[in-house]
Amino acid sequence: MTLQSLTPEIEAQFRALLPDDRFREAEGRYLEEPRGRYAGQAGFVAYPKITEEVAALVRKAAELRVGIVPYGGGTGLVGGQIASGGAVPLIISLERMSAIREVHKEEFVMVAEAGVILADVQAAAEAVGLLFPLSLAAEGTARIGGNLATNAGGTGVLRYGNARDLCLGVEAVLPSGEILQGLSRLRKNNAGYDLRHLLIGAEGTLGIITAASLKLFARPAERGVALLTVRDPRAALSLLGHARARFGEAVSAFELIHRQGFDFLSGTLPDIRQPWNAPPEWCVLIEVGLSAGQDPGVGLAELFGTARAQGLSDDGLIAQSEGQAAEFWAIREHIPEANRRIGSVSSHDISVPLGCLPDFIAEGGKRIEKIGSFRINCFGHVGDGNLHYNVFPMPGKSRADHEAERPKIKRAVHDLVDEMGGSVSAEHGVGRLKVEDLERYGDPAKLAAMRSIKAALDPHSIMNPGAVLRA
Repeated sequence: MTLQSLTPEIEAQFRALLPDDRFREAEGRYLEEPRGRYAGQAGFVAYPKITEEVAALVRKAAELRVGIVPYGGGTGLVGGQIASGGAVPLIISLERMSAIREVHKEEFVMVAEAGVILADVQAAAEAVGLLFPLSLAAEGTARIGGNLATNAGGTGVLRYGNARDLCLGVEAVLPSGEILQGLSRLRKNNAGYDLRHLLIGAEGTLGIITAASLKLFARPAERGVALLTVRDPRAALSLLGHARARFGEAVSAFELIHRQGFDFLSGTLPDIRQPWNAPPEWCVLIEVGLSAGQDPGVGLAELFGTARAQGLSDDGLIAQSEGQAAEFWAIREHIPEANRRIGSVSSHDISVPLGCLPDFIAEGGKRIEKIGSFRINCFGHVGDGNLHYNVFPMPGKSRADHEAERPKIKRAVHDLVDEMGGSVSAEHGVGRLKVEDLERYGDPAKLAAMRSIKAALDPHSIMNPGAVLRA
């Protein structure tokens, strides 16, 4: 289906739907994305404030056959928020839909509009003594609608699950302009197809999420954070087993960090305090959350004792205060920014079965060496099998010097992931960056079903054209 580009005449028809202050020329962040791989096309941005305004814009887009790119916080790393080719689309920003509509403390439920910044969702939960556990590096900018549209992961997946697992229901505008009234607060509801799970993770290709019912949790009364060195990734996996045996589901995070991450921090963000003068080759950041009366420090010390006795770890630091815990987490949370400042040749958000992680890391390095001389910063959520496996130029070189090798590196890493039964998109989504990867590695039956769903719900292909599925 051929889409129309925005023209002054078409723009006038959209502008007639909402007040003048709801529109702006598209520029700056609306035409950029964090990794600089895509640049958007000059058009204009609409800023609806209520769901009915979103619906009016979508109905007009369907009538005129104009593409729509939904926009949240713009923090996506796979180009899902940028249409760099094809017909010029209408950008619909949800940032003015930023109300916390309801908080039901006794039900552990919050209803938030799509434009609420993730950190504000967390703060609203904290204000009533509860926890919204989705946490990621961009939480001060990312918006909850985009988090759901991409099924964001973050650091708490081990205990609480992905964004999908934190949502009870959604309100959304479908490609026809109809409003799906799905803001259920129910935990059990088997009345037909569960459409929230179709829209969560669809990256705006099947509709625009405008609000969501979110699960809240009790805040752990006691929190413990530790940095423990590990001999190698296989030792980290063994340590995870010991941690879960000792703490059960109270293990909130288990993050693997390589020495290269510390080196990048030293070179780009020297104000980030590091606990070791000479960083270890590998270490893990562990967080546990326990009930009142339990001492996480004692449990973490016992865990380190076990690890040391078995030769898994030879050094460790247990946070003695909330301030020190924040310092430990600052190391992990600033590694992506250090990576950005260095400039990767090729970045990979992958997952493999937990038991395959050590072999993936070992074999991945060998395959990269066959392509050339590079630095690898491998880190991430080893507790749920998700690694950020990023390849960087050697000192004195830039990523621009290696553009010719970039496709080879990406293919080598993704082929290995596929061989091990993993996913080439663990938590960032497909966007436009990984459309070809989805076609290469995806199950044919799944792809056929996805295309059928897209055709049924969005017959004119107006919703985020070119994202997830080839336009």
